[in-house]
Amino acid sequence: MLVAIVVYGAAFGQPKAITNGGIGLFVTFVPALVERNYEIPLDPWLGVWITTAVFLHTLGSAWFYAQIPWWDHLTHALSASLVAGAGYTTLRAIDLHSDEIRIPSRFAFVFIFVVVLAFGVVWELFEFGLDIVAAETGIEMPLAQFGLDDTVADLTYNSVGALLVALFGQAHLTGVAERVREALYGALDERS
Repeated sequence: MLVAIVVYGAAFGQPKAITNGGIGLFVTFVPALVERNYEIPLDPWLGVWITTAVFLHTLGSAWFYAQIPWWDHLTHALSASLVAGAGYTTLRAIDLHSDEIRIPSRFAFVFIFVVVLAFGVVWELFEFGLDIVAAETGIEMPLAQFGLDDTVADLTYNSVGALLVALFGQAHLTGVAERVREALYGALDERS
């Protein structure tokens, strides 16, 4: 479907479809690249999670955002859960790496939540910047901001995604963090 969206964009001169579809297609290959290049075996469900978030966003930008009011909320919550998952995995890998570092689970919960909120604010500022560029140049941008109400709703649904990972991430992402730590630890040993 992502390839079809890119082809559609190229055939009908739709740069937004080309950009969103192309970036989305690239992101779907990231789990395989990480597994191959860094020898970190990833759970297939992680690949499904990443691909689903990218796919739903790309479909949204192709048509659903304009037609289905709750589609944007769904994709923001799902994308925020990915950012939260990456934040948790990184934090847990650091925690596991050294016996001298101990990160309490309450801190992990707050850390995940704050990372996602900060990322969401940066993303909204990025969209705002693209709107300014679009207004000045007349070039249609692949992302757009639709006012203050949209920004507040986006940040609210980002919080929902962060909350879900903060609550359930420790149970479902610990194995991923352990594999990341082992891969990093092995790479550091080889350099020593």
